[in-house]
Amino acid sequence: MPKICDHTSVGMLVWKEGKLLLIERKKFPFGFAPPAGHVDGDTSYEEAAERELGEEVGLKSLNLEMLVEGKKENYCRREDGSWHYWKIYKAETKGEIQRSLDETKQAVWLSVDEIKSLSQRTEKYLAGDISEKDWQDKPGIEVVWCEWFRKLKIV
Repeated sequence: MPKICDHTSVGMLVWKEGKLLLIERKKFPFGFAPPAGHVDGDTSYEEAAERELGEEVGLKSLNLEMLVEGKKENYCRREDGSWHYWKIYKAETKGEIQRSLDETKQAVWLSVDEIKSLSQRTEKYLAGDISEKDWQDKPGIEVVWCEWFRKLKIV
């Protein structure tokens, strides 16, 4: 039985030496994105943020600072998953990256310039200049994260 979307999501920005930690998603929605996920049965967005950091990249949260929140029209692979209410955090973490082999193709530290370049690829994809297959093989920034990165003035 497919999971029903709870319409709540968290995302965590983990910075190190001027670079942002991004994962390349193995499953829809494809693209590079910070560690993120649904709140599901967690008691709070913060608890979900801590859980997702551990699940996706193996990091432990030391401190979460909420940067922005809001509703975005964005699809997930869950039933009725067409929009989410997001809370985006800056996360201080400890530990070594141990990415989820089930959910990620890779975990990388990218500079703002590298993120801008991947965002331009996303714009080409949205304009129809990149096929779905080419996008899945070599994606840019996940569509919803292009929106958040613009709002946060990262790109």
